[in-house]
Amino acid sequence: MENSFGKPVEVEVRDSLEKAMKILKQKMSKEGILQELKRRRFYEKPSVKKKRKTREARKRLRREMKRRVMPTNAPGR
Repeated sequence: MENSFGKPVEVEVRDSLEKAMKILKQKMSKEGILQELKRRRFYEKPSVKKKRKTREARKRLRREMKRRVMPTNAPGR
């Protein structure tokens, strides 16, 4: 299976198929493939798409700022 970037997602089946499916779902979720599929299921107006993109960008920035602040507030200081 290829993700939206054209890179195949591979999972090795060792013990059971159920375990391999669980790992595949985790990898797809981590790469954002499942969200992309859900998003493309219906048409998204350009204005709604723009709002979603700015909301996601703000969320990413907040998460990045939070990560930068965390190490300075290390316990024991």
